[in-house]
Amino acid sequence: MTDIQIVPVTTPAGRDRFIAVGNRINAADPKYIAPLWMERRDALSPKKNPFFAHADVQLWLATRGGRDVGRISAHIDHLAPDTGDATGHFGFIAAENDAAIFAALFRTAENWLKARGRRRALGPFNFSVNEEIGLLVDGFDTPPMVMMGHDPAYAGAQLEAQGYTKAKDVYAYYSVLSHDLPAPVRKRLARGLPDGMVLRQLDLKRYQEEVVSLTGILNDAWSGNWGFAPVTEAETRQLARTMRPVLDRRLTWFVEIDGDPAAFIVFLPNVNEAIRDLGGRLFPFGWAKLLWRLKVKGVKTLRVPLMGVKRRYARTVRGMLAPFHLIHAARAEARRQGYEALEMSWILEDNGPMRAILEAVDAHIYKTYRIYEKNLA
Repeated sequence: MTDIQIVPVTTPAGRDRFIAVGNRINAADPKYIAPLWMERRDALSPKKNPFFAHADVQLWLATRGGRDVGRISAHIDHLAPDTGDATGHFGFIAAENDAAIFAALFRTAENWLKARGRRRALGPFNFSVNEEIGLLVDGFDTPPMVMMGHDPAYAGAQLEAQGYTKAKDVYAYYSVLSHDLPAPVRKRLARGLPDGMVLRQLDLKRYQEEVVSLTGILNDAWSGNWGFAPVTEAETRQLARTMRPVLDRRLTWFVEIDGDPAAFIVFLPNVNEAIRDLGGRLFPFGWAKLLWRLKVKGVKTLRVPLMGVKRRYARTVRGMLAPFHLIHAARAEARRQGYEALEMSWILEDNGPMRAILEAVDAHIYKTYRIYEKNLA
């Protein structure tokens, strides 16, 4: 490993190299879709990503013979739940298929975490549990949807060779929109909305207020989930900015119960379908292609990145019906607009209630992402 150098990333130019090496390593995979450079630059920038306000973060590059051959991050999110085992995180792992490169990257990240009192490494998290998480271990034959990762098939074995074991799997579910919902679900929906329940679309005239309501439901609904860290006010503002250009009010629905915003769902057009051949760059002609594909040609797939029901309603009759009404309303509108398929992700492997809902509406698992852990003590 003496010919491998690990270089801390400390400048915008270094962050560009960090983005580029991930794209280069995956370039030979026909299913890989390079993320937009402008989005990745913002995500990695301490000045633009509010995650850095509540986390300690370090990025590294692995170089060999003057060439970048891998990357990794290590971070400590001070809003992550305290599980009593002093957990730190790693993320953005990408490297050539060489055990020496993986070993050098992980040794560096682990030493950084141990120097800060961490006794357990968990990941990949890119950066937050609310963003891209897990390493793809099943479902390599289809491209990733918007805000989901895609990894080489060899990566899992390389992590395991460094002493990492499975901590948790998360699933991506797939549903074909031309299929009707199963008869028992249609029968249940045909009874209509219970008294005091209102189903409505996103109100763009109150957009900021609506996003605040959405994140309030999200923070409440997911608060008991494994690994969940709350979305901050600054992250809420960023979410509002980043989602606005692609958010379709007709595909974002709320349920109100007795006047209280109680549940929501977001169907997000799969932007990856529109940027698949842009190499992550919008200049000089990428903008025109992206806008034409989104506004004229249209994309055919969607992803549900966000959905939730407030905990105080979750075990009530109205709360248990809310997800079915939300999914049905958004699916119907998506079909009217010509969408063909839908990914619902990500879902924890042991989230029985949510998995039961998705399987009841005829969705099936088609990708598995694995979160790994290692004892650093």
